[in-house]
Amino acid sequence: MMAAYMMKGSKHSGEDGRIMRTYMKAAAWCVKHRWWTALGAALFFVGSLSLIPLLPSGFIPPDDNSQTQVNIELPPGSKLADTVAAAEAARVLVSKVEHVKSIYTTIGGGAAGSDPFAPGGAAEARKATLTILLTDRGTRPRKQPIENNIRKALENLPGARTKVGLGGSGEKYVIMLTGEDPLALSQAAAALEKDLRTIPGLGSVASSAALVRPEVTVRPDFAKMADLGVTSAAIGETLRIATVGDYDQALAKLNVSSRQIPIVVRLDDAARSDLSQIERLTMPGSKGPVMLGQVAQIELSGGPAVIDRFNRQRNVQFEVELSGVALGDVTAKVAELPAIKELPPGVRQVEIGDAEVMAELFASFGLAMLTGVLCIYIVLVLLFKAFLQPITILMALPLSLGGAFIGLLIAQKSFSMPSLIGLIMLMGVATKNSILLVDYAIIARREGMARWDAIMDACHKRARPIVMTTIAMGAGMLPIALSWGGSDQSFRSPMAVAVIGGLITSTFLSLLVIPAVFTFVDDFAQGISGAWWAKIKGKFGRNK
Repeated sequence: MMAAYMMKGSKHSGEDGRIMRTYMKAAAWCVKHRWWTALGAALFFVGSLSLIPLLPSGFIPPDDNSQTQVNIELPPGSKLADTVAAAEAARVLVSKVEHVKSIYTTIGGGAAGSDPFAPGGAAEARKATLTILLTDRGTRPRKQPIENNIRKALENLPGARTKVGLGGSGEKYVIMLTGEDPLALSQAAAALEKDLRTIPGLGSVASSAALVRPEVTVRPDFAKMADLGVTSAAIGETLRIATVGDYDQALAKLNVSSRQIPIVVRLDDAARSDLSQIERLTMPGSKGPVMLGQVAQIELSGGPAVIDRFNRQRNVQFEVELSGVALGDVTAKVAELPAIKELPPGVRQVEIGDAEVMAELFASFGLAMLTGVLCIYIVLVLLFKAFLQPITILMALPLSLGGAFIGLLIAQKSFSMPSLIGLIMLMGVATKNSILLVDYAIIARREGMARWDAIMDACHKRARPIVMTTIAMGAGMLPIALSWGGSDQSFRSPMAVAVIGGLITSTFLSLLVIPAVFTFVDDFAQGISGAWWAKIKGKFGRNK
């Protein structure tokens, strides 16, 4: 509408321009040398498939939001004052990193700005979280290089384990070892943790088996317990009340004006490490009160802070910060580690998290592509009322893959879920070029025009609309591909890059290849119909 009012009229001679004349000569050559054209298209398709190993693979690209976190974990048994000092030292180090705008510190659990419904685990005084707000997008580089600088700054923080990032998809790789034998599992976990640190480019490696908490171990003497009439339940109940306190419903209450306050009576915190006081705890027996030291051996030892189980088996999980490295590349490098290839008997690796979902995604992508192509073919059969000519239209699909892969390589995007969605979108968009060409040629043939004239006339009259629609769609998706705008485009950018790259190659190659493919399919259709007609004529001739 605006063009009708704003553009000025100009004189046109009606003759084709230099670009159109060049295209018509190229299209005529491709149709005349259709075998060479088909060979070139096949080589282009094979070359497109060979680009797949060159693409980094992942599940979801890491985001570029202006917020990140630093999780600090001190050794078990650390006091609140130690955690506060470590968190303040980390805050000072992080505040010196460029593009850090503000820092909010929480002690014991929780994080400002994180998902309030996400399971954060039990709050502990030895844990702290720094929620970091970065400068606005557009005034800083991507978040991942800034997080790498934060990791380097925290290398000077002693006695604490740190983890940088929000822990979302595309930021971490989780690997799990499971087994029934605790000793073999711990040895395999130690070897794997050592090998994981040899992979270049990764961030911190956190193992759930690396934490050993000091504990008081009580080993009952069952013979003495039977002699004095002490049960295991009595020992457990005495230790629980002395160290933790009674259940809420069994506690006495202090009545105040507006509420009732439960009264908890238990040992002082310092008494938990005094074995002599624990030994003097009394419990009921058949012959009167019995001290704990008379029926059990008490000693200080160490043990795992948490015993995790997966499918009722002990497991050790490793959480690896990707730090911008593609998830597929890390998965392939982990599979080649000696600790993974030489796992002890009874210990096995289990894929969980993004790696598991990524494997399922790539396995299901082929089925999704096949289903999409089948649906497109069914619609085209209903549209053209023929079974063979829709095959000509579908030949544009292999020609679009090369452009999509080349675009991802140039833009340095990973082969991930967004790019796969872009390829599925590309299937529907790329077929419109072939539909414009083939539909016009079929109508011209039905009106009595010769095949050569119908193909050349379709190329001449449909080339401009095909190029115009491709430019319009490419220009519309260009801001998404370049990540322009205020919102984070990290998820949609690979999708747009794949569509734009595939549109470019499918448009220009389909304008040359589809006319040649049309002649192959038409010859095949004519041969089938001729043989069928000759068979019918011969049958009726014999009957006559």
